[in-house]
Amino acid sequence: MAVVTRFAPSPTGPLHLGHAFSAILAHDMARAAGGQFLIRMEDIDHQRSRPAWADAALDDLAWLGLTWDGPVVSQQTRLPAYRAALDRLAQMGLLFGCSCTRGDIRAALAAPQEGALPFNEGPDGPVYPGTCRGKPVSDGAAIRLDLTRAVNRVRDLAFVETGPAYGGTHALQPLEMLSWVGDVVLARRDMGTSYHLSVVVDDAAQGVTHITRGEDLFDATQIHVLLQALLSLPTPIYHHHRLIRDDQGKRLAKRDDARAISKYRAEGATPADIRRMVGLTDPECPQPRA
Repeated sequence: MAVVTRFAPSPTGPLHLGHAFSAILAHDMARAAGGQFLIRMEDIDHQRSRPAWADAALDDLAWLGLTWDGPVVSQQTRLPAYRAALDRLAQMGLLFGCSCTRGDIRAALAAPQEGALPFNEGPDGPVYPGTCRGKPVSDGAAIRLDLTRAVNRVRDLAFVETGPAYGGTHALQPLEMLSWVGDVVLARRDMGTSYHLSVVVDDAAQGVTHITRGEDLFDATQIHVLLQALLSLPTPIYHHHRLIRDDQGKRLAKRDDARAISKYRAEGATPADIRRMVGLTDPECPQPRA
């Protein structure tokens, strides 16, 4: 199997050391296997995404010595594909419209109805209590996946993980998903899609075979594997890597301009310096150092 990896930043701010680590790891993994390394801009958040940040990201990646195959894909050009996936799920009776605000969800969780699931935190925050479940999809409402119906349509789902913390084969547990995932949003009011839906559709369309990303997204993988099964899409191999953290142990975010790649470049750092900062000293090493 030809190895195809990707790096998919959101162009809402400067790339930082955490992005450098993830991009280098995916790049080196593909190159070591004689495969392809792709770039995709996850710019579905049109209110925060900026073309200037996308251009700056590509400049930083090129400076790091990374090369990519084929054109850079913008998710804003992929909205018809996401709509087609939603239409397919709707035909299965797996979607419902939700007009709840975050305040509505918090209020419902603070006063649960008899028989409701306990208040848990899932990959998207507090697990949705099912307030609008069964309502039709309508304009101006978010679209959620009816998880109970979804898990009843699939059997024996699993994915392979090669990351240092979660390596092995992981089987999906439907009852656990009902408690810890809930009815996730597949299309937000202002986007027409969501991260969970778009990443699954795009990885399949680009032929991605190995997904390399931070371990903070490990819990979301069960959502993606479920969607892949429902949409008859292949399940890639996953590699969830360690996170790059600041001096206080917090993972880096876009607001951490002090650790932006552009800042290190301006101060005279070299690409080799960046590799050393994130613990990748061998340009051909597809795995982070222990």
